[in-house]
Amino acid sequence: MMERSQSRFNVTHYAIIILAAGNSSRLGNPKQLLTYKGKTLLQSSIDSAKEVGSDQVIVVLGANKDLIANRINDKGIILIENADWASGMASSIKTGIEALKVISPKIDAIILMVCDQPYADAELLKTLLLKQADTNSAIVGCRYENTIGTPALFHSSLFPELLLLQGDSGAKKLFEKYKKVASFVSFENGGIDIDTSEDFKNLPK
Repeated sequence: MMERSQSRFNVTHYAIIILAAGNSSRLGNPKQLLTYKGKTLLQSSIDSAKEVGSDQVIVVLGANKDLIANRINDKGIILIENADWASGMASSIKTGIEALKVISPKIDAIILMVCDQPYADAELLKTLLLKQADTNSAIVGCRYENTIGTPALFHSSLFPELLLLQGDSGAKKLFEKYKKVASFVSFENGGIDIDTSEDFKNLPK
């Protein structure tokens, strides 16, 4: 991929994959269903993804699949089960991409997002897309609290490597590997995520 001209990473059609398969072990109950500002965290992510106008919105479920699916009343998305969710986030990325290749094989890029970043809204997703259009980058990630992470956009030329990820490392290592064709946007509240009940209690109500 590195031999390709950076101008080749054009994005016309893209999908958003929401990774929501984890079992929320540190919280003790499904974080996907925590209600914040009148919506579950997962529904808030879905609504933000739909507002951007992507070709597809795919939600990858795993632990507590039926319980969570029953709380989603939205015909505009595609629910996919990751039966291997316990092996880590990489399996959910793989599940989402493999489904997308069947549903929309002409997709140019994906945005990966998780449902426990309550401030990852539609405006942030639009900022990722604008940055990609401006830079023609193969990767556009978010920078926050001295780290880089989700939400993040990946050009389809990177799908083969995303499919090779294993365990719970996610896609972050590709940021460094392909830093010559990567760009980043600032996500001021990106470090606020919900892993524990204390995290949730500390959210501004």
